[in-house]
Amino acid sequence: MAGWSEYRRNHVPIAACVEPDDGRFIPDRERRFGMSNAKGDRRERELVNALDEAGFAVMRAPASGSATERELPDVLAGNGEVFYAIEAKSSAGDPIYLDGQEVENLIYFAQNFGAKARIGVRFDREDWYFFHPGDLHVTDGGNYRVKKETALADGTDFAELTGRSERTSLEEFDAD
Repeated sequence: MAGWSEYRRNHVPIAACVEPDDGRFIPDRERRFGMSNAKGDRRERELVNALDEAGFAVMRAPASGSATERELPDVLAGNGEVFYAIEAKSSAGDPIYLDGQEVENLIYFAQNFGAKARIGVRFDREDWYFFHPGDLHVTDGGNYRVKKETALADGTDFAELTGRSERTSLEEFDAD
């Protein structure tokens, strides 16, 4: 029963679903807004799986973003020593923009939860890179921007975020 498994995977009431000709259930939010969130959702799950494999207890917030009035990050992760509240963004293009209120909500939640606020960005054909919100460029309109070149040059990579490596600058390398 493809329709039932699709319904169960999305955890939405049947009344909020429509059934297209192929028998699949589509949640109302996806019917109204198209599948634009599908890639972002897939990237968030990819990040959750990678953090899990790195030994973190991790969960993807089921009602993050515009789905709730609460200030929830996309991903919560911790390994007993460090805890992260992560707002995850991905894009095929350059740059990635974040709404100012979204970043403020992340900071508020992270402070109250006792976690480190991080913005995780992933550009197509690149790895995940992470930033403290204070390290991002703020636009004239009060929003935040991450360019691909900035992510590659200045972002914290996944290995460094999870404690598997440390970044060494050229100046530190030359001093040895």
